[in-house]
Amino acid sequence: MTQVANTSSNAIRDIFGTGKVLIGMIHCPAFPGAPRYAGGGTEVIYDACMRDAEALVEGGMHGLIIENHGDIPFSKPEEIGHETAAFMAVVTDRINRAFGVPLGVNVLANAPIPAFAIAMAGGARFIRVNQWANAYVANEGFMEGRAAEAMRYRSLLRAEHVKVFADSHVKHGSHAIVADRSITELTRDLAFFDADAVIATGQRTGNTATIEEIEEIGSATDLPVLVGSGVTKDNIVEILARTSGVIVASSLKVGGVWWNPVDVERVRAFRAAAEPALEA
Repeated sequence: MTQVANTSSNAIRDIFGTGKVLIGMIHCPAFPGAPRYAGGGTEVIYDACMRDAEALVEGGMHGLIIENHGDIPFSKPEEIGHETAAFMAVVTDRINRAFGVPLGVNVLANAPIPAFAIAMAGGARFIRVNQWANAYVANEGFMEGRAAEAMRYRSLLRAEHVKVFADSHVKHGSHAIVADRSITELTRDLAFFDADAVIATGQRTGNTATIEEIEEIGSATDLPVLVGSGVTKDNIVEILARTSGVIVASSLKVGGVWWNPVDVERVRAFRAAAEPALEA
């Protein structure tokens, strides 16, 4: 049989030096140019991101993803202003210099090209992309997979070391447009288009993927699989038994609410709960 899947080495082990990882989210406040930007200057934004990064690293996260989650409502990729990439590159560089843990970048909505640019400028090791292959209807409207143009842009930057973590059956949208393709086939498409890791999600931020969906995704690929939403200290062991890691945000925030600051005590409790699975 002709090999059509990504044959690269294990991206999780290559980036983090271990087989199972805990990745925390930096939900950046709204940047200038976004509707919810409240003024006050960019240092207020940078300071908030640095405080969250410090709490996540101090609490035991192996790495971080920097995301413009405060820029609600999110623009489609071709409508994202250059200022977003500029501000996110500064955040990424500052966190990289201060903490030295592996970093990822996610530019919402579904914008891998600015994410690659930010990663190169700020020293990040990977990007997250919500819709890498195929297409679906999202909150922002019709979203196409952007693998072809993004991988050509990565080549242009000589950024082959920046890996792609891609969602399968991504949250916040309807997949009726590809309903004739199973989750298994959608996952295989990610490898076919050279993703380096696959992320399982629930229906929305804070909602976890089912164990059945995690297992279906895992059985469809040899790529590392992570769970990217709804992970808590109560389900972390069960999830890590089936995956290479998790991306966690809401359950580590004050009150368990995504827009609040990170609570370092919640991070410590989460890391402690995960420890048996990390050592397995």
